[in-house]
Amino acid sequence: MRVSILTISDSVSRGTHQDASGPGVRDRCAQLGWDVVSEAVLPDEPAAIRDRLVSLADNGMADLILTTGGTGIGPRDSTPEATTQACQKLLPGISELMRDEGRKKTPRAALSRAVAGVRGRVLIVNLPGSPRGALESLDAVADLLPHALQVLGGARHD
Repeated sequence: MRVSILTISDSVSRGTHQDASGPGVRDRCAQLGWDVVSEAVLPDEPAAIRDRLVSLADNGMADLILTTGGTGIGPRDSTPEATTQACQKLLPGISELMRDEGRKKTPRAALSRAVAGVRGRVLIVNLPGSPRGALESLDAVADLLPHALQVLGGARHD
């Protein structure tokens, strides 16, 4: 599986904070045997996020786009809105499963607004910005993602 990772963070994009969640997600993808084909950092700007998601999905470089950050309720958190605009179909069950699993560890998981969806034959999944939350959310759905991509490619749900 080819994966693109986008870290969404004003402070990381400005260079005032180091990205901890993006590298953690990259390492987990490697542990899962997935091939990370690109990584980038973007500020919390909805149009820029949407445009990058569309570009990555449409260029055929990745099967899965994982974002980390911008999923909370802060004034600049806009990743779910940008992702919704980029997607042609939403997959609420993925984000529901991530929140359900997250709530087993912290009630704050209920504050996540992460979404997941499809553009063409590419899955897009929002992960929280905290390193622990990003990994726990990815782990909650990692087994589903290869099957989802097979179904996008025409396989049956059998």
